[in-house]
Amino acid sequence: MKPQALQLGARRDLAPMRGFLALVFGVALLLAQAMSAQARGAPESFADLAEKVSPAVVNITTTTTVSTGTGPMPNIPEGSPFEDLFRDFMGPNGEGQPRQRRGQALGSGFVISADGYVVTNNHVIEKADEISVEFFSGKVLEAKVVGTDPNTDIALLKVDSDEPLDFVSFGNSDKMRVGEWVMAMGNPLGQGFSASAGIVSARNRALSGTYDDFIQTDAAINRGNSGGPLFNMDGEVIGVNTAILSPNGGSIGIGFSMASNVVKNVVEQLKEYGETRRGWLGVRIQDVTPDVAEAIGLDEAMGALVSSVPDGPAKDAGIEAGDVIVEFAGKPVPDTRELVRMVANAPIGKTVDVVVFRNGERKTLQVTLGRRETAQGVVPAATAPQSEGPTEMQMLGLTVVPLTDEMRAQLQVEEGTEGLAVTDVDEMSGAYEKGLRAGDVITEAGQQKVSSVADLKARIEAAKEAGRKSILLLIRRQGEPRFVALSLEE
Repeated sequence: MKPQALQLGARRDLAPMRGFLALVFGVALLLAQAMSAQARGAPESFADLAEKVSPAVVNITTTTTVSTGTGPMPNIPEGSPFEDLFRDFMGPNGEGQPRQRRGQALGSGFVISADGYVVTNNHVIEKADEISVEFFSGKVLEAKVVGTDPNTDIALLKVDSDEPLDFVSFGNSDKMRVGEWVMAMGNPLGQGFSASAGIVSARNRALSGTYDDFIQTDAAINRGNSGGPLFNMDGEVIGVNTAILSPNGGSIGIGFSMASNVVKNVVEQLKEYGETRRGWLGVRIQDVTPDVAEAIGLDEAMGALVSSVPDGPAKDAGIEAGDVIVEFAGKPVPDTRELVRMVANAPIGKTVDVVVFRNGERKTLQVTLGRRETAQGVVPAATAPQSEGPTEMQMLGLTVVPLTDEMRAQLQVEEGTEGLAVTDVDEMSGAYEKGLRAGDVITEAGQQKVSSVADLKARIEAAKEAGRKSILLLIRRQGEPRFVALSLEE
């Protein structure tokens, strides 16, 4: 009995200790949750951040010479004391001399190195004769253009200073999440140094450029903020304020900043070369839609569908029209937009692995990238024509006939190109909804060339036998290629 009593006593003695430990763990958990909530919540103030980065933010003033029009010499009475004055002003032929005036524009920027490199927007300094950079301290320095990139609207300037300048560093824009706090600084409406705060509203926005990767923010951005920095809470630049969406020209909480990971790469090239040097793959591409993915047997709608391959790096490596590029340099390709950025950021002359989906299988090819800025577009060489009488056929809502030399000339198709000319499209068909029109030329069906109506019919039958719900057609309109997936169930 005693051992049992001792055992029970031991349990009773441990009970208070267990309760105490539970209390300690509970308090620790609450403190951790409170600290986590505080870290995620709104900062008490942006004052420390603004004070920290302000010396590196600059106002930019540009001066441009603008020519103004003139009119004919006014009718001055002969012998008038103003006759000689107007003649000197208007010129010997009585025609007005071109007059010039000085125009000014305002913008923002930021210093990225102690030796005076400054980043701003290209549209802020474009066509400027003189560029002045004003610092937070009031000091003003003249700036020279190192290089510009209109594609991303980025410009790199250089100022000479007797002493090292305060500067800010680029952060990783890819790590920014929707909802995180940001602060914009600049010179809105010429009012001088100004800060505004908000959150990241959206990521990966595209406006109109090929290389667009904008961060959308509701931090107030107005005219004059262009070229200014968008900071994260660590004082790193994660975007360059570039544009706003507004019906009245003022901020309504929809601003766009070019992502720092794009800007950083551009700035490095401008600093080293004075120009951009982007990688060039040499393909024409389009997004893979769900019906296209189904038509070619791809599990999901992803990658970039190659519509044509002119002479260049891709053709040399064996990439073909109809391939879907699913990986580039070891990274998956979600869509055409991302592939364009991947290739552009890749070093010129570098050999990279490109994985394509072809005929139901993945194939790895090695491509040595060229330079986009110097690439010349070359039309793919034509294949040898096959003679065949113009047999008309109607299928999939299309009326087609084999191409003739006369049709090639009329439809602006390269001499010798094989295919079928679309002469009519049923307006109630899926083909019409997909944008096919009379005058289009079908050069491939099911990723195989077609030169006769029999070829097209055979490709359709083969797709049906394989259980496909649609067939992929390569269409050319005025020489421009495009893939279209048409339903086989009509």
